[in-house]
Amino acid sequence: MSAAGRISSANRLVVKVGSALLCDADGKPREEWLSSLAADIAALRKKNIEIVVVTSGAIALGRLRLGLQGNLRLEEKQAASAAGQVMLSQVWQAAFDRHGIQVAQILLTLDDTENRRRYLNARNTFRTLLDNQALPLVNENDTIATSEIRYGDNDRLAAHAAQLGEADTLVILSDVDGLYTSDPNTDPDATLIPVVKKITPEIEALASGPNPKAGVGSGGMSSKIAAAKIAGRNGCATIIAQGRKKNPLAALLNGQPATLIEPSSSPDNARRQWIAGRLQPMGEISLDAGAVAALRAGKSLLPAGVAEVAGNFTRGDAVSLVDPAGRVIAQGLAAWSVEEINKIAGLKSDEIEEKIGYKRRPAIVEKNDLVLMEQDRKDA
Repeated sequence: MSAAGRISSANRLVVKVGSALLCDADGKPREEWLSSLAADIAALRKKNIEIVVVTSGAIALGRLRLGLQGNLRLEEKQAASAAGQVMLSQVWQAAFDRHGIQVAQILLTLDDTENRRRYLNARNTFRTLLDNQALPLVNENDTIATSEIRYGDNDRLAAHAAQLGEADTLVILSDVDGLYTSDPNTDPDATLIPVVKKITPEIEALASGPNPKAGVGSGGMSSKIAAAKIAGRNGCATIIAQGRKKNPLAALLNGQPATLIEPSSSPDNARRQWIAGRLQPMGEISLDAGAVAALRAGKSLLPAGVAEVAGNFTRGDAVSLVDPAGRVIAQGLAAWSVEEINKIAGLKSDEIEEKIGYKRRPAIVEKNDLVLMEQDRKDA
């Protein structure tokens, strides 16, 4: 499949925009270019492709506003980010106002993808924003991030945002056309690699070879390949493409050369392996026959189907789901803690708020967060 074909067939697309694309040499927004990108995104949304944007530029905009010069100390970068985030949101919102699209800012730190509870909170925010037709605008929370809790560059941030946002395609807009066989600036025989089936040591060597600074900001080509590996493990393809000209996404759809890096797993398989194979269950939820039938039909586990709870777990922990005969039929991520489930077990969904005093999504385990055991998948 080509890059154009991958974008056209995407269900959910993450677009990463670096600061050198967003801002000119003076640190001011490239408003005409941004308007053209907004038009591309609006057109894709009309084709029912959901979009998430990962943007750099807060520090570049903030240092201009605060008058900071030269190499910035950590606290100056954090101050510039604090000032620049406000401007960054305004710039993006102005570009989408003409299309009637509401931008919603999400600021992430590494802990939001490493801590399961925070991961679930962030993922649910993505889902809710997209369900309400908003455009998630993601950046790293540089105002509080230190070297120990940073993603390192926004290419990797974009890959983790693709994971959180459950995207199937990541487009990294850059100042290069993609990955070449050698440095095109010095080798006239260098050719663009249109499709990478698998990221091998040879591919990684190309990214870190003669042209390691390809790309902009804090990430070069090596960081883009690293991001593609992260995205690929989660079933997400990556496209590395030239983004400096206007309407960069439309250009890709019209056949502009780019590099498509295929994922190493499908989204469903990657998630299934993570939930069922890599997470140790912290508790057990016993189900009635009706709940078992519902799970086998592809539905979420609701409180009404819970017979008993055991273990010590909190929201985001893995739990085993057990049928009335005591057989484990599934494993999933708990959306409620064991204490909360004990309070609402057996209740109908419309009875929960009165019982606990606040409103939440009713599912004990969401259907996208559970995996049936092999035999039950065959029986379903």
